[in-house]
Amino acid sequence: MTATTTPYAELKAPTTARRLLTAPTTGPLVALLLACAFFSVSTDQFLTGGNFSLIVQQVMVVGTLAIGQTLIILTAGIDLSCGAVMAFGSIVIAKMAAEGSLPPLVAIALGIAVCGGFGLLNGLLVQKIPLPPFIVTLGMLNVAFALTHIYSEEQTVTNLPGPLTALGKTFPLGHTDITYGSLVTIALFLLLAYALSSTGWGRHVYALGNSQEAARLNGIRTSRLTIGIYTVAGLLYGIAALLLISRTGVGDPQAGQTDNLDSITAVVLGGTSLFGGRGSVLGTFIGVLIVGVFRNGLQLMGVASIYQTLITGVLVILAVTVDQLSRKKAR
Repeated sequence: MTATTTPYAELKAPTTARRLLTAPTTGPLVALLLACAFFSVSTDQFLTGGNFSLIVQQVMVVGTLAIGQTLIILTAGIDLSCGAVMAFGSIVIAKMAAEGSLPPLVAIALGIAVCGGFGLLNGLLVQKIPLPPFIVTLGMLNVAFALTHIYSEEQTVTNLPGPLTALGKTFPLGHTDITYGSLVTIALFLLLAYALSSTGWGRHVYALGNSQEAARLNGIRTSRLTIGIYTVAGLLYGIAALLLISRTGVGDPQAGQTDNLDSITAVVLGGTSLFGGRGSVLGTFIGVLIVGVFRNGLQLMGVASIYQTLITGVLVILAVTVDQLSRKKAR
């Protein structure tokens, strides 16, 4: 019995190890750990509870956008409008609550619904006409950007009621202050990670990204699914709008202008394929942290912000290159 079972066990162990090593999140996790190790050695201020809390606060808005972006990229789409839609949602929430005499919770619900409406419209244009996601969301970026400045009259909205900034408040955890908004972002990551990995809806999302025609032939209602994904993404942008207000304390029409690119950066760095069908929300969470750690660490080292942007761009190119090479090997 020993002669027959031992070789079998020896064959199974490398298979498990190989799966761990080739998992899409392994590379990003290693990169995150190496970055943390580097900045811990380079500056004494990095490896503190307060600094890690600050990193999460700094990325919670882009992180929430990146969850929606992940859903869309998993279907082989892309959303260039997320930052502009979020900015418009934040202005709607702020103006309705501060100047429109609406109860704050109603204003928040309205702002999130408006962002969901943008997502629904994106999905309808992508699926029903159909138009390429790049073109649809590029056009919607300009629409949302213009509406933001028209509705806000180029003015920052101040004197916001308390409920709009409640998520920016902190509570102590040990010797570190944690914002409630950070917990909301983490909860959203966990919720969507569960939905993608453990529900039929999540399996359909991956199937759609791998091959829309094959998914349709297997009985998946691809049109409804695609529209639903874009709508869910829009609702997530609305939540990001609320988090943005809670962090800044104002409704700023200039906000979010580069957040679309930052969200795509986080998704790509997290190992999600731009070609669809492969990736995870957990990987995106790691990607968001990579962006936050690099920017925070470089800032603590006194590196100019333009070089931070340069390094982030190089990381994105490297991540896409690795994805392309892995696809070629898979073939």
